[in-house]
Amino acid sequence: MTMSIEPILAFILIRYLRKNLKTFSPDPNWNKLFTGFLYAIIALFVVEVAFHLSFILVWIWHVLLLAIVYVTFTVPKFERTRPVIIAVLPFIVLSIVSDILENFAHPFYLRVESIFEFAFVAAITLMVALLVRSSRQVKALEKERQKTLAEEEKRKFIAAQNEKLELVVAERTAEITMQKDELQHALHELKATQTQLIHSEKMASLGELTAGIAHEIQNPLNFVNNFSELNSELIEEMKTEIERGNLAALIEIADNIKENEEKIMHHGKRADGIVKGMLQHSRSSNGQKELTDINALADEYLRLSYHGLRAKDKSFNAMMETHFDESLQKIQVIPQDVGRAFLNLFTNAFYAVSEKKKHSGEEYKPTVTITTRKCKEGVEITVRDNGDGIPEKALDKIFQPFFTTKPSGEGTGLGLSLSYEIITQGHGGDIRADTKDGEFAEFTIKLPA
Repeated sequence: MTMSIEPILAFILIRYLRKNLKTFSPDPNWNKLFTGFLYAIIALFVVEVAFHLSFILVWIWHVLLLAIVYVTFTVPKFERTRPVIIAVLPFIVLSIVSDILENFAHPFYLRVESIFEFAFVAAITLMVALLVRSSRQVKALEKERQKTLAEEEKRKFIAAQNEKLELVVAERTAEITMQKDELQHALHELKATQTQLIHSEKMASLGELTAGIAHEIQNPLNFVNNFSELNSELIEEMKTEIERGNLAALIEIADNIKENEEKIMHHGKRADGIVKGMLQHSRSSNGQKELTDINALADEYLRLSYHGLRAKDKSFNAMMETHFDESLQKIQVIPQDVGRAFLNLFTNAFYAVSEKKKHSGEEYKPTVTITTRKCKEGVEITVRDNGDGIPEKALDKIFQPFFTTKPSGEGTGLGLSLSYEIITQGHGGDIRADTKDGEFAEFTIKLPA
């Protein structure tokens, strides 16, 4: 019985040791040694069968099995394999004792041969039972190891995403810094405020916000410059008419100068209002709520978001529809935070319709619709776009940090999660999403009055 089992057992054990080594502690030297032993076992087994040399080779099998046991219990890197070796150890001991008695105390062996046969059966039964138990333990350990590896991979992934986010913020900060010489004094003040916004919240949409503000403030500044130049020309004409003594022409020119000055004042106040408003909304929030006109806040950030995307892509165009409930009263919110939430939603909406426009025909009209109304809870704000919508499988994950449906490099996955936190935790409100594949995406915010 032992003549055919021991070489097979030795072969199986060495293969098991080699596999365990590759999995948990790769070592080229041990792997090479085990591979050589496997070939040697095959060769010796063939010789044993062909030339009937079992009476000689049986001791080689004994020595080899004992060597395997010795290596397993003395080399630390094989500690995981010890339960398997313990399972086969009774069989190995019985085989050696049986062969010693059979060869050196044969009469005694004949008297106890039936006992050894029973012992072999018991040893094999015990070996199978222990191997099954060991197999279950190994599977459990492997499952736990896989779980640990998965957690480690998740941790590395989050760390990589954090690093990626920091790089994105750093790149956008550099872009803003390069543009600072082109901005006028009001934009310099805004730049300082936006830098604080980067360090405090690391908003990924800061580039779009800056571009939108620059576009908004450029229009009134252009009017101021144009009417100032026109007044300079009128003053020169006035000097000429003074020399001629033409009183009627002087009065007409003076009236024109007065009208132009009124326009200069009007557009100057408009630019001043834009700067003051954005300085308020872009500075780090102090957490204090104040009475805020939600319609005005939504309209302001809608225009900023749109012009921000236009600044990046001059070919981009979209319709903006607003349905504001004029009966809404001001409510207590943190305007800086709610404005950031609006900005994220509006930017995503414009991005969605822009992407759909790229693969749609001329009949497609990109449209973003903003609606406000009173509701039972207080105020409801709806942001709807007619883009391709959100994949159904992603709908439950869109508010999770670092999750994004945009292509790699185009989204940080923080915009919606920050918006969700602002609305739900910061204001005790609610935000939910609805979508239909290929037709629309809609976000609804509810804020308590």
